[in-house]
Amino acid sequence: MRPRQNNHRILVLGGAHTDRRGRISGETVAGASNPGRFIVEPGGGAFNAARNLGLLGFSVRLISPRGGDADGEAVSAAAAACGVEDHPFIFLDRQTPSYTAILSEDGNLVIALADMELYRLFSPRRLKISAVRQAFEAADLVVCDANLPEETLSAIAAKARGLGTTLAAIAISPAKAVKLKPALAAFDLVFMNEAEAQVLSGARAASPEEWPALLRRAGLRGGAVTRGAGQIVAFDDTGTFLLTPPVAETVIDVTGAGDAFASGTLAGLLENLPLSQAIRRGAAAAAITIASPHAVAPDIGPELLETMVGLVPPAIVLA
Repeated sequence: MRPRQNNHRILVLGGAHTDRRGRISGETVAGASNPGRFIVEPGGGAFNAARNLGLLGFSVRLISPRGGDADGEAVSAAAAACGVEDHPFIFLDRQTPSYTAILSEDGNLVIALADMELYRLFSPRRLKISAVRQAFEAADLVVCDANLPEETLSAIAAKARGLGTTLAAIAISPAKAVKLKPALAAFDLVFMNEAEAQVLSGARAASPEEWPALLRRAGLRGGAVTRGAGQIVAFDDTGTFLLTPPVAETVIDVTGAGDAFASGTLAGLLENLPLSQAIRRGAAAAAITIASPHAVAPDIGPELLETMVGLVPPAIVLA
């Protein structure tokens, strides 16, 4: 467990499950058996963000549904190893959700399957539990992901807004991002890729610079749109910023890069950096992650992050 570096308290709600990633050895051949190897480890958007923030020295509490099985126990153990305070809803007769991905030899996603039915049982009424209410009241930041049901995300948004607590979300996928739409105006920041931004805005941008206007028109007050190795655009009430990520010398696995970007950016914001500087920490965290075979790089920490930030160019102010 890493020593605490600060007193900020973060509440994370969302996906924490088994992550299975198969990597093809050689050229990918569709419709055929491909040689390769599998890595199995705990994962999930919210879970990856919680572990990153824990390793970066923050006090993190995680709340998520879990099955009463060995996979659920492995998730809890991985959380504890990163200093995350784990408070799962355990359903003894259910399986812990899982995500299975197939990656090409260069580490990019070919196809994935998400078995996430258990998350449907995280209903809004669970937010009324005394321990959950207390976790909200103690938090300086609430982070959720779109693995949760639409009505639960709306209830989380209403609760955070009622308390005046900063609220961020990770869009997860185009199919799941749509669940954020009913409460979109309540989120301070949403982290997404271009496919998810298209779902949330209902439009398509011809260039990254166009995303902020389209997303603001949809009701979002702040967010960041990532484009793989391409430029990142971020916006909030202070302006719009364009960032070019550092060129990655080694890409081992892109899984978790978006979650790491969200984690690094939120860490910067909690340290009172403006968004234009915080996204540099996000890009640095993503660069550390893609150079690791794991969805959360075990060596990520304040010192390594600070070193990597030096390799990230300053953001360009667009407006």
